[in-house]
Amino acid sequence: MENLIEIQDVFKIYPSAEDEVKALRGINITVGKGEFVAVVGSSGSGKSTMMNILGCLDVPTTGSYFLDGQDVSHFSDDELSTIRNEKIGFIFQGFHLIPGLSALENVELPLLYRGVPRHERKAAAIDALTRMGLASRLHHCPNQMSGGQQQRVAIARAIVGKPPIILADEPTGNLDQKTGAEVMSLLKELHQEGKTIVLITHDQKVAACAQRIIEISDGQAVQEPELLTQNA
Repeated sequence: MENLIEIQDVFKIYPSAEDEVKALRGINITVGKGEFVAVVGSSGSGKSTMMNILGCLDVPTTGSYFLDGQDVSHFSDDELSTIRNEKIGFIFQGFHLIPGLSALENVELPLLYRGVPRHERKAAAIDALTRMGLASRLHHCPNQMSGGQQQRVAIARAIVGKPPIILADEPTGNLDQKTGAEVMSLLKELHQEGKTIVLITHDQKVAACAQRIIEISDGQAVQEPELLTQNA
């Protein structure tokens, strides 16, 4: 299987008043094209730092990050922004929708940043929202929707530009059990269609939906079990 993500001997070090903090300590991770991988770890394990690097929101202090064959470790902010917009669809625990924009306008945003013509991005956003079962909510703002509906808008926004990678950071964290299960079902569907899914979670039950689990502890990948047979 061809690797879409390859983290090689990555350190992330933050200076502090007393001593430097090594959030990541020579971590090595690979994710194959079309895989569904869960990254788990307790608070302070380095999981969030890893997510920021995987999502091109930050860069390593040392080491390399190859994303779809490109070493993005030393890219500028503008270059990272372009990579994020083209390669990664983000789903966050807090939804990260813009309150003053409708569902349709929120989903159009990634295409707006790409310079896609208005009629094309509107059609694509409507298609994505319709797939999420939100055809009747196109012009509703986030505060007019339930948490589950807001997360569906966020998923529509993540997939509208057809990125190869979906990075989901605690996507069920603010949802009840039933709605969380629905969101995980949508992620499984996207994986079955060929998307590469990287799921960041502290919940082992949510992680069990993935094909493979990588555990982060004290800034290192300490466990990478075999593919889970029930999801293979």
